[in-house]
Amino acid sequence: MSAPAETPERTAFYAKIDKQNLTPLWTVLGALITPEPRSACVPFVWRFDEIRAAMIEAGGLITAKEAERRVLILENPGLRGQSKITTSLYAGVQLVLPHEVAPAHRHSQSALRFVLEGSGAHTSVDGERTEMQVGDFVITPSGAWHDHGNHTDKPMFWLDGLDIPLIQFLDASFLEHGSADEQTITRPLGDAPARFGANMLPVDYHPAKMTSPIFNYPYARSREALETMRRSQEWDPCHGLKMRYINPANGAHAMPTIGAFLQLLPKGFATARYRSTDATVFSVVEGHGISHVGDTTISWGPKDTFVVPSWKPVTHEASEDAVLFSFSDRPVHEKLGIWREDRGNA
Repeated sequence: MSAPAETPERTAFYAKIDKQNLTPLWTVLGALITPEPRSACVPFVWRFDEIRAAMIEAGGLITAKEAERRVLILENPGLRGQSKITTSLYAGVQLVLPHEVAPAHRHSQSALRFVLEGSGAHTSVDGERTEMQVGDFVITPSGAWHDHGNHTDKPMFWLDGLDIPLIQFLDASFLEHGSADEQTITRPLGDAPARFGANMLPVDYHPAKMTSPIFNYPYARSREALETMRRSQEWDPCHGLKMRYINPANGAHAMPTIGAFLQLLPKGFATARYRSTDATVFSVVEGHGISHVGDTTISWGPKDTFVVPSWKPVTHEASEDAVLFSFSDRPVHEKLGIWREDRGNA
């Protein structure tokens, strides 16, 4: 839609009502309600080797305690200065050096961690600790106390994903700091997987939160599931073999505002053209390949991160067996009834 033509009389009228904080809808309607998603978010890839070097340098400049979270934000080139990787999601790479602690706090925002490098460091959530390995998908629910510690001799890196822009848009942000750097551990190691991760639930369990009661989904188990399923050779033309992480209490997404996924692309597999309304962040776990996102071609390898904006057509080509972790705001779209996909029909 194009705005109606300007006339001297209309221009004078607009100037008059502007003083009353009024704006005529017909002058802006075309920008407010667009025929298709029109995002400033653009396709881009961040190379882990470059991020790692910068993070190590940052590690010599500021401690985890002083920074509270030593993170380099992955800012989308189309959204610079806004701390966004997509219009509704934040992402960054966090470093915890040997024998450091990132102190306890809690906030309104939901967070995920996807481990890129290191083994044996831990995160603690509401009194329970879990050790982290490469490829693990770890959740910090909204309002949950959490701290991170690395008592190993090697640095630990992971990808952070949060719904910060969404909570910011809703003006619903709260933050509280703990009284100690590390919270008191009140549950034994492995308590949550035992209670909720064995296709069983405590008999009288009633969810207190919308987020999954499991907060660590180990990569070894998820990868084994993909490998077992590949034997059936039931490849989705747009996704290869793609699974979503779920809340075992109800089968919904593991997080209420962020959907998380893991997919296998076998060597030589090229996906069909696909697009959807949920802008998606990908982290490469295994393998090499290329993705065509609109007119942009992205090559990727292990630990690289790349973004596919809303409604941009994408295809993936794997030059060797590849595993991709991804996250998006799809649960929000689905709850609002606005999620849409196009599997190459347009």
